[in-house]
Amino acid sequence: MKNFVEELRWRGMVHDVMPNTEEQLQKEMTAAYVGIDPTADSLHIGHLVSVMMLKHFQQCGHKPLALVGGATGMIGDPSGKSSERNLLDEKTLRHNQECIKQQLKKFLDFDSQEANAAEMVNNYDWMKDYGFLAFVRDIGKHITVNYMMSKDSVRKRISGDEREGMSFTEFTYQLVQAYDYFFLYQHKNCKLQMGGSDQWGNITTGTELIRRKAGGEAFALTCPLITKADGGKFGKTEQGNVWLDPRYTSPYAFYQFWLNVSDEDAQRYIKIFTMLERTEVEALIAKHAEAPHLRELQKRLAKEVTCMVHSVKEYDKAVEASEILFGNAAPDSLRNLDERTFLAVFEGVPIFDIEAAILPQNVVELLGATTQVFPSKGECRKMIQGGGVSLNKEKITDANLQIDCSFLINEKYLLVQKGKKNYYIISVK
Repeated sequence: MKNFVEELRWRGMVHDVMPNTEEQLQKEMTAAYVGIDPTADSLHIGHLVSVMMLKHFQQCGHKPLALVGGATGMIGDPSGKSSERNLLDEKTLRHNQECIKQQLKKFLDFDSQEANAAEMVNNYDWMKDYGFLAFVRDIGKHITVNYMMSKDSVRKRISGDEREGMSFTEFTYQLVQAYDYFFLYQHKNCKLQMGGSDQWGNITTGTELIRRKAGGEAFALTCPLITKADGGKFGKTEQGNVWLDPRYTSPYAFYQFWLNVSDEDAQRYIKIFTMLERTEVEALIAKHAEAPHLRELQKRLAKEVTCMVHSVKEYDKAVEASEILFGNAAPDSLRNLDERTFLAVFEGVPIFDIEAAILPQNVVELLGATTQVFPSKGECRKMIQGGGVSLNKEKITDANLQIDCSFLINEKYLLVQKGKKNYYIISVK
């Protein structure tokens, strides 16, 4: 079998790994799981790192288990958080889990007839009927409070400057997660748990519970946390998440995110977020170094990730949309954009609302009086005569042009360009 740990190492995806993990994976097909918090109905790129680990794991011949934390999602993980999160009801959690499952199918093969077919499990299924007294008797007695308080995620919240401290509910989180590992060890022969580096304490509590309660050996492997430009973590409670669901981050905006990363980040991300082989990645990095201004590395990164998360069709639309804004795309390309992509491309552009009843209207009247794209009709007429005004990416050469509903994009919008860089949208109600 392909060496999974070695594969992750060259990709920069190993932060901590328990001794003998690599030997276990080389010895036999092994089941491993990653826990996914279902507090939103979409994954974001912070989750994508762990999902890619599962994808590589399956490609290396092992069995990936995706654990959706229906039970732990009702508690809230204190790791990396400065305050307690809101708890969700079961109906919301079930909805979120189903949405996440559909996203995971793009990465993992759940339908394979092979022994390493991916599986999805939900810890709510084994926790919902587990009584409190039975849990503290059967599980709690095996892990000491001293051991739990030694974990960074707990110690920082208790001994730091946080006024809110930590509730007993959150304190029990690592014990519940440890039981997840123990349960999967017993029922799925799962011997490895993976996650972000902030999960190391929770994961190793699980290996300790398996050792103490079952006399078994289990392993742990974590990957680095992905950081934003300001060094912050991509998390659900942070600003600026890049989501996998197109409702929250359009495919165009998703594509643009990867296209606009720095050269240094592109070299890291193309290893982490794509399935490209090492020789091809190294060749791409070398080629990029010869002509960084061409941004070939970012273009390939954006293509690979957008195709994987969305589709080739959405990638093609994103490229075409980029050409509209930054290149010399034909006017027909603009008309072919769906409304969501059109608005994503021109996000932040000033919008003027008008009533459809006022059309048709003279272009100078429309731009220089009705909408104030220009401060005056005289200035508008002068710029049209100078060739500096475009409507829907076509230059206006006639100041007497009548604008009617046939000009509308998606039967709703007009795109005005003043000079090279100034765009305006006229929205027709």
